[in-house]
Amino acid sequence: MRTCDENIKKSASKSRSEELNLAAASGLNLAPQAVLKSAQSDASEQIYFSDFSAIDWRTAQVAVFRASKKALKIVRDIDFTDLDALVGLESQKSALIKNTGAFLRDCSANHVLLWGESGCGKSSLAKAVFSKFIPQGLKIIEIGRDDLGYLVDIIDAIRERNFKFIIFCDDLSFELGESGYKHLKPLLEGSLERAPRNVLMYATSNRRHIVGECTSDNDAAQISRGELHLSDAANERISLSERFGLQLSFYGGSMREYLGIVDAYFAAAQGMSAAEFRLSFAANLDALHAKAREFAMLRASRSGRAAKQFFLSFGEEFFANLKGGDR
Repeated sequence: MRTCDENIKKSASKSRSEELNLAAASGLNLAPQAVLKSAQSDASEQIYFSDFSAIDWRTAQVAVFRASKKALKIVRDIDFTDLDALVGLESQKSALIKNTGAFLRDCSANHVLLWGESGCGKSSLAKAVFSKFIPQGLKIIEIGRDDLGYLVDIIDAIRERNFKFIIFCDDLSFELGESGYKHLKPLLEGSLERAPRNVLMYATSNRRHIVGECTSDNDAAQISRGELHLSDAANERISLSERFGLQLSFYGGSMREYLGIVDAYFAAAQGMSAAEFRLSFAANLDALHAKAREFAMLRASRSGRAAKQFFLSFGEEFFANLKGGDR
């Protein structure tokens, strides 16, 4: 079994070899630096690639599948997210960072399912972890659940590339009767062809088992010798989520956690830490928190999304009222 260090050395050697081969194939006597510069120039002129294998991943970092064009679009304006701005998700942060770091080092890593209540930070955490590792060479391809039929073609185009890819699917869920989830099988467990070693899937879902459930599943369940045996349909749906080796759950936090997230958003607007914000604006904090509580009650939510929406609604007004040092 190869060690992580050996895999890193082999990866670097292969990348340099690919650059030299590109120059030789073109019939030009170019240094690797010149080849790379030329590739960067070409990549900047094209955004959509219906031929998935034509993307130069030495320059591209993120791509998103566009069904209207049946093409991958290179993302130039990446929505980076700050990990430090995510409050109350320390265990989820740690697990996702550890898994992603191991993947980049060519060590054992799992497909990841981030599931739980809406607005609790699933997508934000995924984007924040991507932001941390993209500068280290991680590549991201985003695809919608309705476009998973193209997944096998995308995998074929990247499985031999000398890069690590994460396929990201936000809000992955299916209703009863839909069969689109079956397109995930080649990536999650392979078929006759082994699942690629350089590709993982990270998905978010409001459902733990991804596919909707119905009462008839319970009616078809049987008890034999004191053990519960689910119906075949229920087993198939549950087995889909079980193929994600790392599952991270997200729930609405307490009022204290919600107010902590509110503080973090207001602090970031001033270039401060949450602790610095609370100290600097101590005289105004009770009034701000009272308004934040009222906002949460009106929305019946104490999620991170509600905290962000409160900041967007009242942040400018809050700081405008304090302008001129009237704290």
